[in-house]
Amino acid sequence: MTNSKPPIWRDRRFWRIAGQFITVFVTAVIVTMLLGNLKRNLQQLGIQFGFDFLKQQASFDIGETLIAYNPTDTYSCALWVGLINSLRIAVTGIFFATVVGVSAGIARLSDNWLVRNIALVYVEIFRNTPLLLQLLFWYFAVFLGFPKAENKISWGFIGLSQNGLELPWFTLSPEFAALLLGLIFYTGAFIAEIVRGGIQSVAKGQWEAARSLGLKPGLVMRLVIFPQALRVIIPPLTSQYLNLTKNSSLAIAIGYPDIYFVASTTFNQTGKAVEVILLLMLTYLTLSLTISVVMNLFNRTVQIQER
Repeated sequence: MTNSKPPIWRDRRFWRIAGQFITVFVTAVIVTMLLGNLKRNLQQLGIQFGFDFLKQQASFDIGETLIAYNPTDTYSCALWVGLINSLRIAVTGIFFATVVGVSAGIARLSDNWLVRNIALVYVEIFRNTPLLLQLLFWYFAVFLGFPKAENKISWGFIGLSQNGLELPWFTLSPEFAALLLGLIFYTGAFIAEIVRGGIQSVAKGQWEAARSLGLKPGLVMRLVIFPQALRVIIPPLTSQYLNLTKNSSLAIAIGYPDIYFVASTTFNQTGKAVEVILLLMLTYLTLSLTISVVMNLFNRTVQIQER
């Protein structure tokens, strides 16, 4: 008796592959229709679609740059300056928000009543206050409330004035410092709850086993509990890193020249709304995908490998 193969339409593998092709085809059709509609609307308005404006002179100054820039440079150069400023705030913010969040998350589980409740107050205040409001507070109430440069407040090698945070090697502008602190403490509050939940997900038997070996509480957390908690922490932590990167676009509210700030000025001068928005979307999409890829690779390294 011969076994006849089932019809192809009953094969799950066929429908999985076919479903992917259908999805790609439908997506391509929709994108083509949208682009065609966009082109027709622009033609009706007498607007020529294109990115030639990137080669034109920008004619505006950028207050904070890490690379050489003059108003006589092109719009593409100005956008690169804005992108570097965005990367600067994103990378620095992710690092320090992680430090603050992990510290506060561990403190939330401390046996010390004072430490535990200070961490609780921090999390509840910063997590439940709008980020924009926090940025305005740091900028107008804190940094612009400092004395002028000639009367700056000095603590050792650190100086505080309306010019920003002065360190021996460099000076952080009020706009950058306010944005950085706002993103750090806001995102850190969410990371703290993620860390707390991840630590509490580890079985109590792991704590007891580590203590029975005579390990001190700090070593128990560092060598036994936290490495296991990472499997739970990393996926939601990735979302917070993505949120921090995208929330950095609020820099425009306090005048920090990130990519969104520079793009807005470019749009106002050139009138190329569609092109500038597409560039912004591509920029943030690339940054988000890069963070996701890096964190997914890191997540694989902390997962339990089955033999």
